[in-house]
Amino acid sequence: MAAINTISPSARPRIRELLPKLYLGRHRPGTKNSLTDVPGVLVHTESIKRPSTTASHAVNTGVTTILPRRDWFNSGCYAGYFRFNGSGEMTGSHWLDETGLLNSPIILTNSFSVGACYTGVYEYAVREYKDKETGLVDWFLLPVVAETCDLFLSDIGAMAVTSDMVVRGIDQASADPVKEGNTGGGTGMMCQGFKGGTGSASRVIDGVAFGAETNYTVAALVQANYGAKRDLRFGGAPVGLLMEQEDGAAAAAAAAKEDDATKAKDGSIIVVIATDAPLHPTQLQRLAKRATVGLSRVGGWGSNSSGDIFIAFSTAEQIPRAPDFSWKPTVEQKISVVQDVTINALFEGAADATEEAIYNALVGAEDMEGPRGKIVRALDHEKLKTIMEKYL
Repeated sequence: MAAINTISPSARPRIRELLPKLYLGRHRPGTKNSLTDVPGVLVHTESIKRPSTTASHAVNTGVTTILPRRDWFNSGCYAGYFRFNGSGEMTGSHWLDETGLLNSPIILTNSFSVGACYTGVYEYAVREYKDKETGLVDWFLLPVVAETCDLFLSDIGAMAVTSDMVVRGIDQASADPVKEGNTGGGTGMMCQGFKGGTGSASRVIDGVAFGAETNYTVAALVQANYGAKRDLRFGGAPVGLLMEQEDGAAAAAAAAKEDDATKAKDGSIIVVIATDAPLHPTQLQRLAKRATVGLSRVGGWGSNSSGDIFIAFSTAEQIPRAPDFSWKPTVEQKISVVQDVTINALFEGAADATEEAIYNALVGAEDMEGPRGKIVRALDHEKLKTIMEKYL
């Protein structure tokens, strides 16, 4: 088995470094413990961090670009999605429902930048796939762009994200470990009363393919921007509630007032689950649902104003974008699929990876100041360790 990479892409430790005794499920993580452990999956993050000035408000936002494979345009993946609570957007979801096919990057950003990111996918595709002789386009594409709202920590009306950030993200996406915390689409996000953002984790699942032992990887990437401090749990321990009690009644009341002021506008989590296990679209819808289990373990329960939308895709099959048309139903590709009665470990791995990815988003984040001097603190690592000593 390959050695596990324990070096965090950011300066802050990941949850396994911070709380090595925390139980995170029975399946081992991948080499990078990241979405990019799934072979072929590539990720890029880009952030905009501009402090307030006399002329403008602070901007803290960005874009996360996920490629199911480098040639996502010509070679599709099977995919499925699940809407736990629908106060949010994921473009392209109607086509996913209709066909179970993903021929697009998955772009994560803030709520006001969906249009710019949608345009960015088209700009890249036009640049690369227009007819070289005529310069015209003779294909159709439905980009997948999902959002959460960062308006508490960013001047969302500044419309700072531009389409070229997506083009650049597709060009530069790599198999490096995903950067976590205040990065990419998660740059300005809040999670359960603390600074949130981007997080990732993976699991390796033992399997059998046509009688031979093999391994499959299932991994999650989250853009975490949901929940209240009082509900935050680590391994079942009521960490958020205990921290509120330590902060004292006055501080807790102030935090609750601030929470009430923002929860109608902020909220949501996007979860992207990738696997190399051969799953068909209905199985991938079921896999996406298991993100709910990981979310609930940390303290998310799907409030009315939260956009909790999860997408899962499999890289196992390469589905041609444009096979030859015929009025005769035609079979030209043999598709392998996991037997439903053997799928449980993949469900378990998806839940565990989602849970750990949220933890990594929380512990990887740093304090951030938004417009008008509003500050959101990162989770205090020493307080967390002190509390968890009683439970581990």
